[in-house]
Amino acid sequence: MNPSFTAILIMLVLIIIIMNDNKRRAAARHIITSDKKEIRIKMKDMANKFIGKECIVYTLNSQLTGTVKEVGEGALLLETKDSTEAVNFDYILRLREYPRNKNGKKKSLVV
Repeated sequence: MNPSFTAILIMLVLIIIIMNDNKRRAAARHIITSDKKEIRIKMKDMANKFIGKECIVYTLNSQLTGTVKEVGEGALLLETKDSTEAVNFDYILRLREYPRNKNGKKKSLVV
């Protein structure tokens, strides 16, 4: 391999890693500095609309897919294929209903 090509490739990989890390840090900083009680109340009100629906829950580190079973004071109870999980409202970045096409089938690619 050409040494200049290798250097450029390494630089691109480092830039991508740094950008991804900055997004995660910004989300974590927002959670730490914001008024948690106010956010929990808003998230609880919004999450109540998704009870019984299949949803995608985006957190700081991952995304979870499952049916929302219950909304508590500080957490969301999500039933996945093989387990039931409680997700803390402080770590939820986005909550949305699983997208479906015009025939009502699940979309295979979710972006």
